[in-house]
Amino acid sequence: MAGVKKSTAKVSTVKEEVKLEEKAAKEAPAKKTAAKKTTTTVRKTPVRKTAANKEEAVKDEAVATAVKETVNFQFSGKSYTPEDLLKSCKDVWKYDLGGKEEDIKSIELYVKPEENSTYYVINGDVTGSFFI
Repeated sequence: MAGVKKSTAKVSTVKEEVKLEEKAAKEAPAKKTAAKKTTTTVRKTPVRKTAANKEEAVKDEAVATAVKETVNFQFSGKSYTPEDLLKSCKDVWKYDLGGKEEDIKSIELYVKPEENSTYYVINGDVTGSFFI
């Protein structure tokens, strides 16, 4: 009889465990649904942040990959940068031709070092040259 009591005790314990598992299974879908809702909400926020982060990353890459470019014209012991030549051309426009810098729409420069000259076309119709 003692053996029967032990097996009855084991069976009742197993039944209790099964009941607990069934109860947990019933509660589990409710928890999963709640978890899914939370997960969905949580996912929406990082997507926005991720898009912003991607834009920042693209900007950072552009800055990181931006190459510092310098152009120098050297001849006959002289050295000029494009900025120097543009400034000279604007000075010619302003002081020699009496124009206003605000009126300049476009400037084209043609450097001819063998002639020590730069030829310009301002706004497509004003032409001339200056010595460099």
